[in-house]
Amino acid sequence: DGSSFKVDPPSDKKAQDLHPVLHASLLSFPNWQQLLDASVGTAPAVNVEWPVQKFVSHSGSGTGLLFEVLWQSGDVSWEPLGNGKHLDALASYLEALGVDSITSLP
Repeated sequence: DGSSFKVDPPSDKKAQDLHPVLHASLLSFPNWQQLLDASVGTAPAVNVEWPVQKFVSHSGSGTGLLFEVLWQSGDVSWEPLGNGKHLDALASYLEALGVDSITSLP
């Protein structure tokens, strides 16, 4: 949809399990550097908050669970749980649906 791009990380970062497809809003130098730092442990990944406005909906379950994400930039993308499970926006989404965990999603 034009809002995500596949990148080729530096060779010394490839072994760090950095996902090669990133949302366009993460591709400015400070954000890219933050991703690289977080992937090698120099910055705690838990404190990284991506520019998400909110989770809009979800589809699937288990390992196929996807979330429709509205980014602060106005773009919308479908993201797997692993890309957003640490975000405050996910907790807000679950609360809005009246469920206490991902496994309770309808």
